Formats: sequence, structure tokens, C-alpha cells
Amino acid sequence: MISLKAVLFAFYLVLLAAAAPAPSANEPTRILLRKRISLTRSDNTFDHDEAIRQNVKTANKIRRNILNIQRNTGLLPAGVVQVPPAALLPSRLLGKRQKVPLTDLEDDTEWTGNITIGTPPKTFLIDFDTGSSDLWVPSSSCKTCKGKTLYDASKSSTSSRKNGVFRVEYGDGSRTSGPIYSDTVTVGGIEATEQYFSAVTTESAGLVGGPEDGILGMAFPVLSNLRQDPFFVTAFKQKHAARNEFAFKLNTTGSELYIGGMNSTLYKGSPEYHNISSDAGYWQIGDAEALVDGKRAVSSFHTIIDSGTTIMYGPPAAVKQVYAAVKGSEVFDAETGFYSFPCATPPALAFTWGGKSWDVNPANLDLGQKEPGSSQCVGALAGQDLGLGDNVWLLGDSFMKNVYTVFSFDKNAVGFAALE
Repeated sequence: MISLKAVLFAFYLVLLAAAAPAPSANEPTRILLRKRISLTRSDNTFDHDEAIRQNVKTANKIRRNILNIQRNTGLLPAGVVQVPPAALLPSRLLGKRQKVPLTDLEDDTEWTGNITIGTPPKTFLIDFDTGSSDLWVPSSSCKTCKGKTLYDASKSSTSSRKNGVFRVEYGDGSRTSGPIYSDTVTVGGIEATEQYFSAVTTESAGLVGGPEDGILGMAFPVLSNLRQDPFFVTAFKQKHAARNEFAFKLNTTGSELYIGGMNSTLYKGSPEYHNISSDAGYWQIGDAEALVDGKRAVSSFHTIIDSGTTIMYGPPAAVKQVYAAVKGSEVFDAETGFYSFPCATPPALAFTWGGKSWDVNPANLDLGQKEPGSSQCVGALAGQDLGLGDNVWLLGDSFMKNVYTVFSFDKNAVGFAALE
């Protein structure tokens, strides 16, 4: 049988068979990011319901990626034996999201910034997601996309309708779907012409009411539902990006996405790079260890670095080992994999990939008290079977907020550096 690695290597060579950028390429550029949706309420307690929604969202994103990999290559990723079932919201939470005031949601689960689409350009507020590969925004034909900026193909001179339909199914039975177009897309001055995307005409109930207009995926092409290059791959092939990499700083203030290079004013020293360890299309790196108070708790696993995921996830058995090393830890919710620890003595959690140890700041590990006045706080590392196999973890914003993170197509690697 042909291996997944061989299939993807050939696929990737075709998509990225472009020469290095010419000296006239656009300069690297920064896009300021805003944060939204906290898992900690204003009274410093853990928002369990919102965490469950995020779990379901993350699990279904992974499921969609696995389906896209299978469709694009004919194979499942290594370690995955079957496509996981769709994750479902508990019945008590169905439809409840719209009752939550937006002001209660504006904090740290997704990081959004502006892009433009079309000629003349129209501005959209976008979630930049390194865990997916497609761009979509609401269409002017969407009846459920109230409060969103809408894409009207008839008003862009560079718009072109393409064959096919973009369709994403969600665990609550709703879907995001719409026609496929190409148009000029610009992110912070970096332009991609004839970029494929979808202008959705129906939007999932879970997305209605959120402040962002859509999603821009920044992973590898094999994850694409559209079967097309993601934005940054297109921009580099067209020689509109100076370097074949981008970088994130996620923090309470000064968060940014830097396109076409790294912003040297935001980090110290040189980034420590780790090679991509999978052919599945993720920004996945291997040989990881989880440390608790400086001692190894779990070792020899793989990690996907995902800006579109709020917290950190590991296989349930592995996460249980981590919390077993935390004095005073307790199971908070066995079904969703959340644990708690003493608020007064948070564990010193860190990850290493054979080089430096990268600490998770206690403030980024603490999702809030179990209940008002509780001495136990819920941790931002949860044990969940996301369908990635029994040796792959997913490290989202709760990890990325502690480091400067570089995603390098050129090096086929992820790099970390200490924040300035």
C-alpha cells in the first residue's frame, strides 16, 4: 500500500513548486490581534458550559480535518484507526449560547484580526487558525449572519465563482456551507490573488452572534476542504511574502500575527526549532515531554500547535498522569476531562521537545475557581480523546501565550522563543 507520507510528499511538492521570493517581495507585516471569549467568568469562576462548547468545537474541527485528509489522500493519519463520530453538545446547552451577552464572551479563546477581500477591498474580522486550512466569510445571501460583514461577489471586480460547494457539519446538527469563489485577499499588506475561499450562505448556530466574521486557516494544504492552497501558501508562491514563515505573539496586550517573517522586537535570543513530525497537514512536532515541578510526568508524545484551540488537550490516560504529579489535584469533570488544583499552589507545568523547557505561566493554566469561594481552580489542560490517536496532544492558546511561536514552511518546523 502507498504510504501517507509518499502521497503527501508528492501532493505538497506540486502545491509549493515555486521559486524563492524575489527581492521585490512585500516586506514582512504585522496584524494586531484581539482576544475574545473567556473560560473564566467575571467573578473568577470557571465557565463550565463555555468550556464544554469549546471541547465540542475542537473535537469536531479535528474530525473535519481527518475527513479532509482521508478525502485528499485516500488514507487516515498515522495512529488514527477510524474517523471519530461527531461530538454533540449536551441537550441542556443547545440554543443556550445566544442567551449569553457578548460582553461576557470577549476574552481569550480565539484571536481575531482584520483582512480584506475583493476589489475594492472590504474588511473582515477573522479568526486566524493554525489548526485548519480554509478561508470562509459570510455571504451577502446569508440570512442568519446578522451583525457580520458580508461578501458580495457582484461588487468585486476580481471575484470569480468556482465549481463545488464548501460544507462543514457541526455536532449540533447545524452546518456552515456556501459557494466557492476566488478573489484577492490581503492580510496586513500581504496579498494573494485568485485565493480560493467560501462565502457561506448558512452559518452554524454556534457561530451566530460571535464577533468574528469568519476563519482563515494557516495549516498545510492537505487539511483543506476546498482542496486548495491556504492563504499564506498562495501568497508565498506568488512571491508576495518575503519569507516562507509567520509568527504569533498571543498575550494580554500587544498580540500580533507577523506575516512573512518574525518580529525580532517581541522575543529574546534565537527561536528553538523542532521539525514537523507528521505528514497529516498539522503543525505537529514530536519527542515532547510534560514536566510538573521540574520532573517528567509524561514523555515521547507528539504535539499539534494550534492557535484556533483555546486550551491544551492530551489523551485521558496521559493527562491523568500529569495531574497525578500535582499535589492536591482533583477530578473536576470526568466526562470532559477537566481537573482542578489548589489555587494557592498551582503546579509548575512545562513542555520540552529535547531542548529548553517552556513554562506555562500559572495565570495561563488557571481557568478560575470551581465555584465562588472555592480553594480549587480548574486547569487549562484537559484529558480528551479527540480522535488524534493515543500519543498526540493539542496545545492551544493556553500554551502559545507563554512563548513567541514561529510557523516555518521553509524549515518545515515550529519554533519557540522567549517573549521579550
